[in-house]
Amino acid sequence: MNEIIYILTGPTGVGKTEIAVNWAESNGAEILSCDSLLVYSGMDVGTAKPSTETMRRIPHHGINVVDLTSGYSVGDYVKLAENSIREIQEKGEKALVVGGSSFYLRCFFGPVVDGLKIPEAVTEEVERLNTKKGLDGLVLELTRLNPLGLGDLDTRNPRRVTNALKRCLASGKTVNALKESFLEGRSPFADFRKQVCCLMRRPEDLRSRIEDRTRVMMEAGLVEEVNRLISKGIKSNPTAASAIGYRETIAYLNGDISFGKLEKEIVQNTIALAKKQLKWIRRQIPIDREVHLAGGK
Repeated sequence: MNEIIYILTGPTGVGKTEIAVNWAESNGAEILSCDSLLVYSGMDVGTAKPSTETMRRIPHHGINVVDLTSGYSVGDYVKLAENSIREIQEKGEKALVVGGSSFYLRCFFGPVVDGLKIPEAVTEEVERLNTKKGLDGLVLELTRLNPLGLGDLDTRNPRRVTNALKRCLASGKTVNALKESFLEGRSPFADFRKQVCCLMRRPEDLRSRIEDRTRVMMEAGLVEEVNRLISKGIKSNPTAASAIGYRETIAYLNGDISFGKLEKEIVQNTIALAKKQLKWIRRQIPIDREVHLAGGK
C-alpha cells in the first residue's frame, strides 16, 4: 500500500481548523479529526468544535461520534480512523488528519493496543478505591506498585491513572515495563506513508489567540453549555469532565472558584497544555515540515 496520510498538527489554539479546511478545499481532501473530545456530542463551545457551516464545506470524520456518557478508547478511535481513511481514499480523495491529542496522534506512528485484558475483578477493585479515596488514593496505590517511578504518566489525569493502575494490577508489571513491551508493537497504519506538518506560533502570539478564543467561548455560552452537560452526565465521564474549559467551569458551578477567576484559569491551563503538546509532538512525531504562523489573529 502506497497511499499517503496527510497530518496537520500543532498545539491547541494555533489555528489548525481554518488552515485544514482551506487546504482540504484546495487539495481534494476530507478531514479526520484527531481530537479526543470532538468525538463527544454536545461538547461544542468548550472544544471550539468546527461549526456546522465548516463541516458542510468539507466532510469531517471523527466528530460527534458518541454520546457524552459513553466510553471511547484509543482502540475505538483506531477502528474509526481505519474505516474513515479507507472510505476517503476509495472516493479518490486525500485523507487529512487534523489535531493534537497525543494518544490518537500516536496511533499513526506506533502501536496503540497490546491486547491486555482487564479482569472484571480488577476493574471493580480500582472503582472501589476511587470511590473511597479518589484520585489521590489511586496515585498512592500506583506509586506503591511502581517503586522506580511512573515515568511521564500524568498523575493529575484521572483516566490515565485509572487505566495505568488497572493494567499494573492485571499484568503484575510496572508502568515502565508495560510501556517497553507496548512500544515493541506495530502501528496499525504502518503500511501508509505519512506527511506531517506542524503549525507553530511565537509564545506571545499563541497566548493572544488563546485569550481571544477563551473570551469568545465565554461569550458563546460556555457556562450554560457545561451546566446543561452536567444534567446529561458529564461528571460520569472523567475524560470529558477533566478537559480544560470544562473542569474549570464545573469548579465554578460547584462554588470552588469565582466567576472572576474562571476565564483566567482556563487561559492559564490552556497555555500550559499548548506547551506540553508542542513538546510532546516534537519528541514523539516525525515532523516533515514546520510552519511558523505570524501574528496572534
